[in-house]
Amino acid sequence: MIYFLSDAHLGSRAIEHPEAHQQTLIDMLNSMAKDATAIYLLGDMFDFWCEYFWCDKSKEQYRPFLQTLKALTDKGIDIHFFIGNHDIWTFGWLAKETGITVHRHPESITINGKRLYLAHGDGLVPSNYLQQLPKAIQKKIKQFIFLRRVFHNPVLQFLFRLLPPAWANEFGYEWAKNSRLKELARPCPYKGEDKEELVLFAKEQEQKGNHHDYYIFGHRHIELDLMLSRDSRIIILGDCWQQFTYAKLDGTTMTMEIKDNENLF
Repeated sequence: MIYFLSDAHLGSRAIEHPEAHQQTLIDMLNSMAKDATAIYLLGDMFDFWCEYFWCDKSKEQYRPFLQTLKALTDKGIDIHFFIGNHDIWTFGWLAKETGITVHRHPESITINGKRLYLAHGDGLVPSNYLQQLPKAIQKKIKQFIFLRRVFHNPVLQFLFRLLPPAWANEFGYEWAKNSRLKELARPCPYKGEDKEELVLFAKEQEQKGNHHDYYIFGHRHIELDLMLSRDSRIIILGDCWQQFTYAKLDGTTMTMEIKDNENLF
């Protein structure tokens, strides 16, 4: 069995019981480990993550989660971690500590004869979004793409990693907290097949002949399973901080699942 999940936002200051939240995620992973051959974490597993040039004691809050990842990889389960827009700044320590494989870009892979396109989903928009989407959505996309370029700039990343972790973490966690609070106050629902950027991106890939049986994304915090054509589907995973939804591939059959509500914190 192969599992896909995303957007846990561990450590978020907007989460009332962060230790219980982390334990719920750990319980999910341990349950998956009973029959998993691989687990794909598709970004934003942390609400903010940066590996500095100096010792960062705040990483101890994630020790139970990191130990769980290490235990799973030691068992021979392949754990793949795709960076999101909140945990871009991993530069080797996370992989070394846990044995996971880190992916910094979208990947096309083939499993059991099925072709999968995997990514967190941030920054993926159709090439003609300026013509396809309303101006309000265009504006948000432009702002996000600019910010994403700033966050991915290697020079700025280097300079940020020189900061004392206590100072930089305060900035990072507060910025991320504001995003979570805005989402709680004004959730962004499914925009519709003609306005959802990831749906339009996947459709464009199919039109270009870049066929995939499954497009699997995180990022949007909505649960979506949509047929793009007779033999192509897009799946947006929801999240693991409110919904605790995930997908699993059993042979060639993909299904969406939700963690038992009785076990949520």
